Amino acid sequence: MHKRTLVIGASEKPERYSNKAVKQLIASGHEVIALGRKIGQIDDQKIITEIENINDIHTITVYVGINHQGQLVNLINEINPKRVIFNPGTENENLCLSLNERGIECINACTLVMLSIGDY
Repeated sequence: MHKRTLVIGASEKPERYSNKAVKQLIASGHEVIALGRKIGQIDDQKIITEIENINDIHTITVYVGINHQGQLVNLINEINPKRVIFNPGTENENLCLSLNERGIECINACTLVMLSIGDY
């Protein structure tokens, strides 16, 4: 099943894991919305800096550290995804507890590993 995914922290820099994740998600057939600090491109995928009217997001995968997650709570509440993946270095225990209370699955895992083992 293909899952519409919002990548938070998308970067044009090919060495960044968010960049690799966008590419791998697309290669795996998932629809991707890339949200970053700066407008840009990852191959044919546009990186946007603001979200408007985004519906039906199944998964949010996070690539920003806890110190930069201030607006994340409001964004997640607005989108109301089925799950949120906190990649290594982005884990946020308090936010995970809050998400679980709202019925949103919270996973501390690596999106790239999940994709590579078929567990996405």
